Amino acid sequence: MKIANLEVGNLNRRALLGLAVIVIIVLRFGVFADDEDAVVAPAESVSAAELRLERLRRQASMLEGKEAELKRALEQLAAREKGMVTAETAAQAQAQLLETVHKVAQQEGIDARGAEQLRVRPLADDYGEVSVTMSFTCTIEQLVNFLAALGNEPQLLATSDIRITPANAKQKTIGVRLGVSGVVPRKLVPEKKGVGSF
Repeated sequence: MKIANLEVGNLNRRALLGLAVIVIIVLRFGVFADDEDAVVAPAESVSAAELRLERLRRQASMLEGKEAELKRALEQLAAREKGMVTAETAAQAQAQLLETVHKVAQQEGIDARGAEQLRVRPLADDYGEVSVTMSFTCTIEQLVNFLAALGNEPQLLATSDIRITPANAKQKTIGVRLGVSGVVPRKLVPEKKGVGSF
């Protein structure tokens, strides 16, 4: 009887031991397999991390220089935009441009009172161009002085069209048809409506 009890006890121990081994294998390779791999495997190698750190340090060292460059560019832009014709509406901008042209013409002894054409159109993506066209009679010297004086105005002005014809040979005068343009903010340029718009 003792031998039979020992054999049954050994069988129970073996069965329990076998069952324990199966449970450990299932837990090891089934339940906890993915978690161990995620913890053990490094995200990147040490050399790759060092290269990335060095690249980030270089970028950080260039940041100060780029900020200074941006500041200089913004200052230059602000200085150049001081020459824009500033007004609330396109009509006011045209009136300012006409007033400037008449003032400069009068200083040079040119009678340029009227204006033939007034227009506003886009100039690149951020600006607009306001222009006036006028006709007058003057001498060549007066025209040269007038154009030089326009170039010395603080506003960004340019001649967009010029036509010269002889006027009076005895008095040495010429007929001039001159277009002058100035730069305005894009908001003053009227939006074009589509074909089907009213």
